[in-house]
Amino acid sequence: MSALDKFIIGLDGALRTVAGLSAAGRPNPSRGLAENELDVTERRHSAGLMRVNHVGEVCAQALYASQGMLAKNETVRQQLAHSQQEEEDHLAWTAQRLRELDSRPSLLNPVWYAGAFTIGMVAARLGDARSLGFVVETERQVEAHLNDHLDRLPAQDIKSRAIVEQMRQDEIAHGAAANNLGATHLPAPVRLAMRGMAKVMTSTAYYL
Repeated sequence: MSALDKFIIGLDGALRTVAGLSAAGRPNPSRGLAENELDVTERRHSAGLMRVNHVGEVCAQALYASQGMLAKNETVRQQLAHSQQEEEDHLAWTAQRLRELDSRPSLLNPVWYAGAFTIGMVAARLGDARSLGFVVETERQVEAHLNDHLDRLPAQDIKSRAIVEQMRQDEIAHGAAANNLGATHLPAPVRLAMRGMAKVMTSTAYYL
């Protein structure tokens, strides 16, 4: 595949992600579950948390796209592509849930995507082992973030909780797969910087 082909495919993926045109390959985990009544405050809170999760999946599409595009090893490239497809399921599920909650995605999704794509390119330029290490740490932090959301979502919002739980299981698997392919452990300052950037994103996306 030529550089131009990769660019066109990458641009198409970016536009579809930002425009909300993602499609899930697996059934939505919340399908068939009851839509329990939420009061105004609970509905707004669930929507805020699911908007944060949707932004996380926008970033995941950007990260996996850029890292996969620059990966040297074909096995690594295939694993990143597989994880990216499952992350697209998450993107579609969270978008659907936001609509069900009468809410919307983040207004800053183009910014989130561009920033994450750039970070993914930097990680990939450092080599496959460090790029995989970035995946492992990202998924570890995402798992902790989803655990927190399971604690904070209203107990009766079983549809959102089902989506978040499946996302959590997938993120654990993605991190384990990257680790098994030879990921390098990231230094503490890098992990702290990633945590700080994630905090800025989640705090902003909850409202915007």
